[in-house]
Amino acid sequence: MASSVELHLMNQLLKLSGMKVIDYRIIENIGIFLSLKNTKKQTICPRCGKTTEFLLHQNNLITVRDLSFGEQQVYLKVNRRLLRCSHCSKKFSEDLEFVRERRKYTKRFVRKIIEEVLNSDILNVAKRNDISEQEIETMLKDLGEELVKQKPTNLNKLGIDEIAVVKGQKNYYVVLVDLEKRKVVGLIEKRTTEKITEYLEDWGTEVLSKIKEVSIDLWKSYKSIAEKLMPQAEIVADRFHVMKQVSDELDVARIKIKRETEKIKSKSKKEKILEGLKNSKYVLLKNEKDLNDPEKEKLKEVKKVAPILTEMHGLKEELRDIFETSKDWSEGLLKIADWLKDVSKYFPKSFGTIRRWIGEIIAYFDERTTQGVVEGINNKLKLIKRRAYGFRNFDNFRLRSFLTWDFTS
Repeated sequence: MASSVELHLMNQLLKLSGMKVIDYRIIENIGIFLSLKNTKKQTICPRCGKTTEFLLHQNNLITVRDLSFGEQQVYLKVNRRLLRCSHCSKKFSEDLEFVRERRKYTKRFVRKIIEEVLNSDILNVAKRNDISEQEIETMLKDLGEELVKQKPTNLNKLGIDEIAVVKGQKNYYVVLVDLEKRKVVGLIEKRTTEKITEYLEDWGTEVLSKIKEVSIDLWKSYKSIAEKLMPQAEIVADRFHVMKQVSDELDVARIKIKRETEKIKSKSKKEKILEGLKNSKYVLLKNEKDLNDPEKEKLKEVKKVAPILTEMHGLKEELRDIFETSKDWSEGLLKIADWLKDVSKYFPKSFGTIRRWIGEIIAYFDERTTQGVVEGINNKLKLIKRRAYGFRNFDNFRLRSFLTWDFTS
């Protein structure tokens, strides 16, 4: 029989609310078995919802795996009693907060296993912890289903973006991000208006009506969905997507000039221009203030041989500066309006896009909300997709993604 001092120490180590260690036993090569007693006197009847005394109907002793102590595996022996409600007389099994019904391991043991799986693989985690791969898959499914069904809480700023399923195939998963908490709150298998609308509607008006800002790229359907489901929210065109379109158009011009140069008959002139354009892509697209000394020298070479690229690069930097320095929407609007006067010749595509999206673009200057955080999230999602660890379809990819953010937030 264990001494009171030993039992007190066991209870201090166990830290399970409402449970008391009444005995323990160490079995060689198996582990430590702790016998527990439920100290709660009342519970809520799941049938009638009233607080009821513990009226015992039947005993049901179970043994569940818990966190290990040192190198010893720990098992908890507890009586999950069948009770009778003192009000409605219906029978029900008591709720043990630390273990799911019909499971043979505690919730905290499950979390520890999943943390290991997210940084390793199922096979090795199973071997290290002396459990089966099937048990781990069941743990993942149990917890993952709970997370997927959860609706966002206190969601004020929503970011909507996408990640390519396979690069270059124009097939995308839609990523919904809480921009303040920097976490994924939704993943949608198809980038269609119907699927996105259906997913967001499932959140309900309680969630959607509290969203103050929706940050999107320049896809018209995102705007339509936000206007329909979140009419109270400010729709913000992400400044980085605006800059990306301008940069992409600049790079298209660089490639075009390079191809046209190849057709020049004068060998010396052609070689001079091509040498200046060589390795010029990133010095043109990178923020000028972030260029190192060799890159600055390269930019000077480009400007000597390509006057059109010089003009386009200057306009690109001017727009970036507008985003960086404008104090409010009115100042931003005036500066962008001035900028547009000079760009139609060099950036015809961006000129049209910015004119169409001007209201959403200047909304950025109110709260300076961007999807900068989404880029990091998308990189993490790509890593999850590559590493896979047995998660081979969309549902499993979504499950693993939610688990990743749940365990790191």
